[in-house]
Amino acid sequence: MSQPAPAPSGGALGGVTLGGRAAWIALILITLTQAMSMVDRQILAILAPRIKADLHVGDAEMGLLYGTVFALFYALFSLPLGRLADGWVRTRLLALSITAWSLMTMLAGAANSFSMLAVSRLGVGIGEASAQPAGFSIISDTFPKARRGLAASMIAAGVALGLGSALWIGGAVADGWDGAFAKGAPLGLHGWQAAFIVAALPGFLLAFLLSRLPEPVRGAADGIVQAPDPHPFRASWEVLSAILPGFAWIGLARRKAAPGQWAANLFGLAAIIIGAVLLTAWTQSLRPPGPPALRIGALAVSGSALQWMITGLGLYVLLCWSQMLKLTDPPSHALILRSPGLGAALAISALQSVINYGVMAWTSVYIVTRFKQSLADVGLTFGFLVAFMGIVGPLVAGPVADWLHQRVRGGRLYVTLASLVASPLLALVVYRADSLAGFYLLFIPFSLATTLWLPPVYATFMDLVLPRMRGSVISCYILTMTIIGLGLGPFAVGLMSDISHHDIAGSILNLYWLSPFIALLVVFLIVKLPKEEASLIDRARAAGEEI
Repeated sequence: MSQPAPAPSGGALGGVTLGGRAAWIALILITLTQAMSMVDRQILAILAPRIKADLHVGDAEMGLLYGTVFALFYALFSLPLGRLADGWVRTRLLALSITAWSLMTMLAGAANSFSMLAVSRLGVGIGEASAQPAGFSIISDTFPKARRGLAASMIAAGVALGLGSALWIGGAVADGWDGAFAKGAPLGLHGWQAAFIVAALPGFLLAFLLSRLPEPVRGAADGIVQAPDPHPFRASWEVLSAILPGFAWIGLARRKAAPGQWAANLFGLAAIIIGAVLLTAWTQSLRPPGPPALRIGALAVSGSALQWMITGLGLYVLLCWSQMLKLTDPPSHALILRSPGLGAALAISALQSVINYGVMAWTSVYIVTRFKQSLADVGLTFGFLVAFMGIVGPLVAGPVADWLHQRVRGGRLYVTLASLVASPLLALVVYRADSLAGFYLLFIPFSLATTLWLPPVYATFMDLVLPRMRGSVISCYILTMTIIGLGLGPFAVGLMSDISHHDIAGSILNLYWLSPFIALLVVFLIVKLPKEEASLIDRARAAGEEI
């Protein structure tokens, strides 16, 4: 239920002034939350050579561990936790979440097998699932609508800060620890294990600060103040139960789903299973046989089989969630899943994330192997470049996007289009550099171009739904971006590397065949955005929303 209210313009609602001091404190803490989530997620990339040597796994398995194992649980739990962010105290939810994923990162410090490290990764995925839904929802209620591009750029800069910090922390701690304890480390810990423990520690302080952050009024910046949700945990559980295999059928029966919905669910499941079996056989045939990625008793599961099982489960979750949303919340279903513009934004994010996650998962490994660098050197230099350029890019993109949006129809997205046209052209020269100095020099404009695309897309998500749906739309973004982008990008590069005798640069560049299609989607979204933004309230009312 939404209650009309005068659209605020820098006024105070619920003790929080839009764009005021409390809003900036919230933005800083949420930016740091995004940074911490990326540290705990990305640190695996710089540690990959040491982990491979200790655990005896291949490149495809490392891509699976970096991407798919994390991706499934991150995406799966983003839906119920995104729904919880739409109804419960978001600041409290963030504090609990960062505590949980920091504990799971510390667990990786005790890992002595692929399976145990996978358990840590899935735990981090569950913990991080609420970070973006709750964070973006808070920021949308503490800054005026006209400044959402700026706020989104800060969060995107936090992501880059986390990426760079992960490389620096991982490389410095791993090399420093192994160098200091070459003759026997305390508790038998390797450097890569110590790096996980060190990376987890700042999260506990940040969790305390988030718990002290005031909760803003939901819908304040839009003048559509949302009524409190009387049963947020019940609603969150209903989402989770509706998307779990088996439970989803109980939900369809309880809600008296039509025969067409049952048919869509069952045929969709069958198609996903068949696709997973075929893709497993195909990808397994592309590379030499290796040790299984996972053993369950006498059952040995290959990396390819685990990859496509997890991807298939993620796609089935998306199908079940869309059906549940249609049955329980028709307005959200209409605005999130039946909007061509929002669908294009989701597709852009997912496909570009295939490229970005593939690049970030393997570039540090490429530098170590191609230019014979230590982890500490790569972490310091490459990590600094990733962080610095990743902060500069979004902070430029956000204000420029806001300025264009007020002057040109669909103006924010011209920044995204320019970014996604320039980055593949620059990638062609970056990953063919003959020297380390040449690589780093060329990486500067490449990294800048790569980081400009996201803030306008973040702001577009917020603009195309009602305030009460923002956690859910970010959860949908996370689900599609994670299952497709994080789930496929690192694995695809690892698989191509195994096939091509470890040509990591060529494997990364192969991802950019997606770029022309992504650019066409951005053009489509530029055309659709003004019309869909103008018709938002009417479409919501037509679907049954009371405004």
